Amino acid sequence: MSVMVWLLISLLVVLALGWLWTRQLAADAEKAVPRAGQVMPITGGAIHYTDEGPRDGQTLVLIHGLAGNMHNFTHSLTGQLTSEYRVITLDRPGSGYSSRAEDALALLPAQAAMIGEFLDRLGIDRPALVGHSLGGALALAMALDRKDKIGALALLCPLTAAMPGPPAVFKPLVIRSALLRRLIGHTIAVPIARLTRKTVIAQVFAPEKAPADFLVRGGAILGLRPASFIGASTDLEGATLSMPDQVARYASELKVPGGILFGSEDNLLSPGQHGLSMQEFGLTHEELPGCGHMIPITAPEACADFIRRMAALSR
Repeated sequence: MSVMVWLLISLLVVLALGWLWTRQLAADAEKAVPRAGQVMPITGGAIHYTDEGPRDGQTLVLIHGLAGNMHNFTHSLTGQLTSEYRVITLDRPGSGYSSRAEDALALLPAQAAMIGEFLDRLGIDRPALVGHSLGGALALAMALDRKDKIGALALLCPLTAAMPGPPAVFKPLVIRSALLRRLIGHTIAVPIARLTRKTVIAQVFAPEKAPADFLVRGGAILGLRPASFIGASTDLEGATLSMPDQVARYASELKVPGGILFGSEDNLLSPGQHGLSMQEFGLTHEELPGCGHMIPITAPEACADFIRRMAALSR
């Protein structure tokens, strides 16, 4: 038997074992962190969300970042806000327990339209959008496309500018082929994520330390599913394609009031490039000394104070 045949057989065995391990890891993840709220069908998919706090209060809509889910907020931040505000915390389309029907819906305008339809169906008008990381880019997309329906922006370590490439920790998600993305997602990506999760989490939180309960209470374990890898990889491509056109619209179309809060030591997104630069377009900029990228978890009190101040700017 030729070397090539042996290599092919070995590859198939590795993929088969990866597929089996992936199935088990995904089942364990969903058992550890089941659905936390309701699911609303919308055009092109469905939104998984929780709805807490007084119905007669101002509404906050919390939108998480790349490879995350709603538990990035529910871990520490939402409890700071639900006594004062109606707080809608959601999984972005294609993340957590939300879904989308096709990859094209990962583009920022498409995700903005899906969440906009979701808010319209709930009868929510002029909420303050709280967007973290990629969720900040999505909140900006909604402010551009739904400017008369958004009250204010409270952006936490947001992606606001086009970048030549993703932060190093997210480079394994750069897969252009949809077919290859799914093959990898269903075979080797999840086992690799299982083996490297401590290193990856440490990089995302640096220079701060991740809390010991982040894997479950913070929802990180839900990343150990094929859908999570595929969704995050597609989100990264969608953001890369969407950001140049979005940035070009800020000067003439960004009218929603609000501001940006960064950790001064954010190692994933530059506070200068993605925060200070937005003062030109009417958004305020603040920094938390010594903090990194995951401030909704590491600095929830400061984030809640910032959100209150930005929500008060609502038109």
